[in-house]
Parts: sequence; structure tokens; C-alpha cells
Amino acid sequence: MSRHPEVKWAQRSDKIYLTVELPDAKNPKVKVEPEGKFTFSATAGPDNTSYDLDLQLFDKINVEESKISVGLRNVFCILIKAEKKWWKRLLLADGKQPPFLKADWDKWVDEDEENEVPSNKFDNFDLGSMNDFSDFNMGGGGMEGLGGGGDESDSDDEDAEISTKENTESKVDVEEQKA
Repeated sequence: MSRHPEVKWAQRSDKIYLTVELPDAKNPKVKVEPEGKFTFSATAGPDNTSYDLDLQLFDKINVEESKISVGLRNVFCILIKAEKKWWKRLLLADGKQPPFLKADWDKWVDEDEENEVPSNKFDNFDLGSMNDFSDFNMGGGGMEGLGGGGDESDSDDEDAEISTKENTESKVDVEEQKA
């Protein structure tokens, strides 16, 4: 039986930020359909646990303009709305949202404050190189110089460097369907 990864989301009038939190995801597959269906599957962890998502979003998505990228700790999506308007909720179904779905308060902006907030750093990125996500600093890197640890070397440092290189080279299988 598969599990659901944690999903964080935020919106603007023209897009949805969707982050699937799944460290070291193997063989991720993402499918976005114009009708608003978002599916995700991958394995992760030492036991290769299967993770699946099947979300029916509140409204339609512009698949051609949407961007999806895989990082070391998550899969980040910018889903462009087909119609520029604020959604009442992320999912089409009314009622209580699933426990794995949470607001992404780091990206959240209220509808009446959208024009007052300076341009969000996620809006300014060229996501043309979908597998280079270092600009988002989501892999935990770039923390050098924060102190602690000193200059001691660990016996597993070489393994960590090899593992990081392998994860950086992973690619996502993105499927798009046109109506």
C-alpha cells in the first residue's frame, strides 16, 4: 500500500505553488492535466516505500506554462492557472482537506495583499533548466560558514559527496496531456 507525501501549497491570482515534500525521491513521475488533475508517484526511504498523490484541483491549469522541478528534498511545481482568479481552496472537493495537505506559509499571500507585497522570489526564476534548483536553496546546501563542526573530517564525508552528486543528476518524468 502506498503512502501520501506531505504537500504544501500557496496561490496567487495567476498561479499555484505546490511543493511535494519527499526527500531523496526515486523515479518521480508527475502528470498535470488541463482539467486540473495532478498526479505524483515515487519511491523513497531505505525500504523504497511507494508514495502516490491524485489531486483534483479546484480549476483548470495551463499545462504548457507550468513548471515542475525535482530537488533533493522535494518536488516543486509552479502551476499556472488557466483563468486568472483566486481559488476558494486547492481541491475541487468541498469539505475537510486531507491531513497531508498544508498551507505553505513561507509563500502565502492573502488576496487583498497580492499587489502590496514585493515580487516574490519564486516568480523571478527562469525555470527553463528544470533540474537545476540550486537557486531556490531547497536542498539544504549553502549553509557553509554557519559555525559548528569545525574542520574535523568525518569518515563518511566521501559517501555523502557521491550520494549528493547522484541525487543532483536525477531527472523527473513529466507527462502532459492536452485536451
